[in-house]
Amino acid sequence: MITLHHLEYSQSFRILWLLEELGAEYELKLYNRDPETRLAPDEYKAISPLGTAPVITEGEFTLAESNAIIDYILDSHHESDMRPGPGHPDRARNLFWFHAAQGSLMSVQFIEIALTSIEMNVPFFLKGLFRSVFNRVRSLLIKPRLKRLFDLMEKDLGQKPWFAGDALGTSDITLSYPMLAAHNLGLFEGTYPNIVAWIEHIQARPAWKAAREKDGRDSVIFTFD
Repeated sequence: MITLHHLEYSQSFRILWLLEELGAEYELKLYNRDPETRLAPDEYKAISPLGTAPVITEGEFTLAESNAIIDYILDSHHESDMRPGPGHPDRARNLFWFHAAQGSLMSVQFIEIALTSIEMNVPFFLKGLFRSVFNRVRSLLIKPRLKRLFDLMEKDLGQKPWFAGDALGTSDITLSYPMLAAHNLGLFEGTYPNIVAWIEHIQARPAWKAAREKDGRDSVIFTFD
């Protein structure tokens, strides 16, 4: 049986949601962050190959990285249609968004998080200089890339209700975390109604609600560990 080692306020929520969608049998172990550093505790880092979330174990086997875990779990659930196969009309669409979530969206969001963290921790007399440089990076790199991504998402969701196409798929699972983070920052309101509708749809699903109940937290917060 798979054990999901679930770190609070982390990307492993996506795996918890997936397992609930599949109706899979699994064991859930919950871990709290260090109250001072807000990082994963040592006992969690000892399990994960990279010291990051998510991570699953199955006997002596250990696997990290969200998309790798999603594929691994679905290998044991052949009855699921969440991963459109060769010849399926939605296969290319699902593959694109499944990998764009980690390769394009989260990488850009990580840059923003890194810039903000540095900006907050530099000496006061340097804040103005750093802010000026970082805002230039935001205007030239981060904001344009996010806009292109969100515009394409809005277009695709206007054609079919899910990133995976006509039905919920792996791309919706992996995109849920960074998209909730962007939504919590108010990046979609008034501009991207199809994206907002998609967020409402995933939050209304029984499996999402069940995962939230087992997670036991009042919100899903975007982190990189």
